[in-house]
Amino acid sequence: MNIPNKITLSRIFLIPLFMLVMLVPFEWSNRIIGPNDLTLSHLIGALIFIFASATDWVDGYYARKYNLVTNFGKFLDPLADKLLVAAALIILVELPEPFHAPSWMVIIIISREFAITGLRLILAGTGEVVAANMLGKIKTWTQIVAISAYLLHDVPFHWLPFSVATISMWIAVVFTVISGWDYFWKNRAVFVNSK
Repeated sequence: MNIPNKITLSRIFLIPLFMLVMLVPFEWSNRIIGPNDLTLSHLIGALIFIFASATDWVDGYYARKYNLVTNFGKFLDPLADKLLVAAALIILVELPEPFHAPSWMVIIIISREFAITGLRLILAGTGEVVAANMLGKIKTWTQIVAISAYLLHDVPFHWLPFSVATISMWIAVVFTVISGWDYFWKNRAVFVNSK
């Protein structure tokens, strides 16, 4: 297994740590450390999430620079992104007002991820492995920005008269729908002709 794929796997292995910090009520976890009632557990969870998300850029850059792009990596990288984002979104639904993600937005995002994963499996059955395109990358990064803003309780933007977390989640949902449609449309011939 090459280094980019190991980096991608590390992103998957960070998910249980992220969940542990966010969900287990440790004695120190509810200590308020900033404006907007940011708790220590949410700050640490946000840092883990942001670090894990940054590995997405690192593994892709390393794979392209050293010509280490593999079919396994093309499959594993978006899967790792989906697992990380899905775990974070489900946790965000449980957060108290006003720092929780609306469940309908989470359902749209996760449904799209399941649908595209299914479509990727159909394509894999035809021998074709499709790497993420630019719209898919934009979708992923808008989701990461939205989730990070929610996890940080909008603290970096607490002086603004509006919620950056809410606006960025709307943007993420729009790109989620557009990129899902784009993926299906570009590969429609394979889906229609598959048996």
